[in-house]
Amino acid sequence: MKKTILITGASSGIGKETAKYFHEKGWNVIATMRTPEKEDELTKLDNVLVSKLDVTDLESINNAISGGIEKFGKIDALVNNAGYAAYGPLEAFPREKIIRQFNTNVIGVLDVTRAILPHFRANKDGVIVNISSMGGKMTFPLGSLYHGTKFAIEGISESLHFELEPIGIKVKIVEPGVIATDFGGRSFDFNNDPSMEEYQGTVDKLIKFQEHFLDAASEPIVVAEQIYAATTDGTNKIRYEAGQDAVELLDNRKKLDDETFIGGIKQQFGF
Repeated sequence: MKKTILITGASSGIGKETAKYFHEKGWNVIATMRTPEKEDELTKLDNVLVSKLDVTDLESINNAISGGIEKFGKIDALVNNAGYAAYGPLEAFPREKIIRQFNTNVIGVLDVTRAILPHFRANKDGVIVNISSMGGKMTFPLGSLYHGTKFAIEGISESLHFELEPIGIKVKIVEPGVIATDFGGRSFDFNNDPSMEEYQGTVDKLIKFQEHFLDAASEPIVVAEQIYAATTDGTNKIRYEAGQDAVELLDNRKKLDDETFIGGIKQQFGF
């Protein structure tokens, strides 16, 4: 019997590449997104169900899960991929945007996971893959909101591992580096107030650094491959790094003390 995976945020980037990759590997795929009516590639594939799911809308979450079970009989794995990055001086963010960042990247993951857990628990089987980031273990300037959400995903996932493993459910974390997606476009919410002159030097450094950093981005297939490995390797390994930059930076984060590592980041930014 074919296995089935549900992926959030599958309209583009990592989510879409992962949907196609699992389909190529013979899986049934529930590819979810906020605007499925705009999707014209995944809808042409056999054994792919394109469904509406907005991680901030509980009804859409429940409908996507129940629709997937009705279509394929069982869901074997969940990839919590939907999210975006909010960057900029904290003082420049209106409160509603702060709430939106955490509602999407953290509360959304919790809500989708809670909604699928009864199904996994009844089957005493299932894999949950949460997409974190190398930014869940280290930080860049002006990313207090985004990094805060990804640090949260790391802690949530690691703790969930303890409570779900005894009932047959595995929890995995994939930590991508910089990936060639729309991360710098519609998935990037940059806020700044030029009248706050004290922050503008740091803002300028971030913009220059981002231009350089995106040039070395890995392709989304690199992440899709790690998601597949995390889902199918059958081990109790929790974390999977994706992209050479993630491997190198996270290795340095483990080896170096705070002053040395953060000093290196400052040097890269030109502080």
